[in-house]
Amino acid sequence: MTHTVKIMIVRHAEKPAASGNPQGVNPDGEQDSESLIVAGWQRAGALAVLFAPSHGALQSPALATPGFLFASGVAKHSDSERPQETITPVAAKLGLTINTQALKGQEGQVAALAMACGGVALIAWEHQNIPLIANAIMGDETSVPQTWPGDRFDLVWVFDWDHANKRYVFSQVPQQLLAGDLPSVID
Repeated sequence: MTHTVKIMIVRHAEKPAASGNPQGVNPDGEQDSESLIVAGWQRAGALAVLFAPSHGALQSPALATPGFLFASGVAKHSDSERPQETITPVAAKLGLTINTQALKGQEGQVAALAMACGGVALIAWEHQNIPLIANAIMGDETSVPQTWPGDRFDLVWVFDWDHANKRYVFSQVPQQLLAGDLPSVID
């Protein structure tokens, strides 16, 4: 069986406050509570350079340029546009289509799709459910942190296929893209 060599997961970029400002803005510049805020759009653009630098090497040897993109689809009970918006600049830069067939609540399905694609995959998802995707990739609930902090938008979770041991190995890469991004990982 061929395994995807690398799966990377990012949390969708910065979102609107529960009430008040900052507010979400859709790609047409219209207020939209299900879209990214301006800082989120900045991160989305920076992610395109992080995963597909125009010049030179990738920022971290743990990262790779994806050949497959996944984000939660939009439907009833899965209405956030943010995961798709977060990697739309990556898709545009690389000429890729974002696979949105898995919805929020179908984390096992998106993990299975990513593991079966056979190359390098990037997933953008809602932070509360990223550990569920990771657990499906790792096959257990102990290899990764089980909570993604609500204030962290600045990490990449990386899963590399270990051919010798026939399993994925987990690591974390701080993005270090925007002012305020932390150099630390999640414990």
